[in-house]
Amino acid sequence: MAAPVEDDLPLKPTGSLTQRLIAISAFWIFVLLLGGGLTLDRVLTQTVTDNFDSQLDYVLAAMIASSEIDPEGAVRLNRPLGDQRFLEAYSGLYFQISGNGYERFPSPSLWDRFLHVSPMPKGQLVRIYDSNEFSDGTLRIMERDVRLPGSPVLWRFQVAEIRTALDNQIKKLRHTLFKAFLILGSGLIVITVLQVTIGLWPLRKLRVEISAIRNGQASRIRDRMPNEVAPLIEELNALLRHNERQAEEARRHAGNLAHALKTPLTVITNEANADSAELKAVVLREVMTMRRHVDHHLARARAIGRRGNAQSQAEVWPSLLAVERAVTRLYPHATIDLAGVKDAVVRIERQDLDEILGNLIENAAKYGQGRVFVTVERNNNQIEILIEDDGTGIPENMRDQLFKRGARLDTGKPGTGLGLAIVRDVVEIYGGQVVLEESEDLGGLFVRLTLPMVK
Repeated sequence: MAAPVEDDLPLKPTGSLTQRLIAISAFWIFVLLLGGGLTLDRVLTQTVTDNFDSQLDYVLAAMIASSEIDPEGAVRLNRPLGDQRFLEAYSGLYFQISGNGYERFPSPSLWDRFLHVSPMPKGQLVRIYDSNEFSDGTLRIMERDVRLPGSPVLWRFQVAEIRTALDNQIKKLRHTLFKAFLILGSGLIVITVLQVTIGLWPLRKLRVEISAIRNGQASRIRDRMPNEVAPLIEELNALLRHNERQAEEARRHAGNLAHALKTPLTVITNEANADSAELKAVVLREVMTMRRHVDHHLARARAIGRRGNAQSQAEVWPSLLAVERAVTRLYPHATIDLAGVKDAVVRIERQDLDEILGNLIENAAKYGQGRVFVTVERNNNQIEILIEDDGTGIPENMRDQLFKRGARLDTGKPGTGLGLAIVRDVVEIYGGQVVLEESEDLGGLFVRLTLPMVK
């Protein structure tokens, strides 16, 4: 059993495009929401903390405004602070006034405890920080050094409050943020899934359409598609039309070849059944006819097959040089002059270009008197190759006959009569044209070969 051809093996998929798009979107949604959530958490946490600190600062300012020096030089408050928690033992809200050489003046809420007093950093008058000096919770302490009127002492004013309320507020805020961003992220992922699924739906529909074409249920993709997919549909339909033309041409050529071979085979069969004395001559003649038909259709089939390659292109000048060398070896008496554009590139396979130029230039050398001019010119989006010889030329009313299979105006020289017929068919397959005219300079035949130019 023959091994499968590499092109017939199923292509291995590189993964789901839907899953890839969803994964990429989900990743960036996670990254953006995480970054946004952390930033928002930081901003809101700082805002709540600043609000908490502003309350401490308000109490601290009220303490300083209510402070005065008694006759012994100690600090006393001339009016009580408004918050009742300063009077309740271990309430979580405390104040303390300290001065060097004087007893500390604590709030009743401290009861038997005192706030720790540490040296103020140099150049700093106000400080706020967290402290774990009490076992019942972390304290948020704001302190300030103030020199009161009538006192040489630098007094330390301190206000402290347990962070429990602040931490609970931050915790609640973060929990709310987490739930909100989780819902937002889930919603965005759901929207992404819907967007990708709906967005890629035309591709699934396209797969169904192509499957219907492969199964013979349709010949074209007829459904309307989005703008992004429409060019692909147009190219697919163009490819289908191209393949249909290729198949139709192949069927037509096969039918033409079968029809062309039927008559020679019938003649040979009849002569053989009749036991004719001229059987050998008839066989040779009819075999030559069949050979012309086979050569003609094989040349067309090769050209049609090569035309399917969108990258077909050939440089004209190297092909002309190769043909010139080959023809001058066959006809040493002939002089072939090449002129014109040397960088021309045409949309045709190099082998077919060599065969076309070889046929035309060889005919010019064979039927001329020895001078052949070849000129390459650009004409809009086409390349024209002009081939002139100094032969007797061909009457205008007889030029079209040369493009018929087997037609020869000079039977005294060897040949099958297929050259120009094949040249015309191959040139037309590539979208070109061959025209026979009369050379004004040399007086012989003037062949104008036009081929599409590669831009």
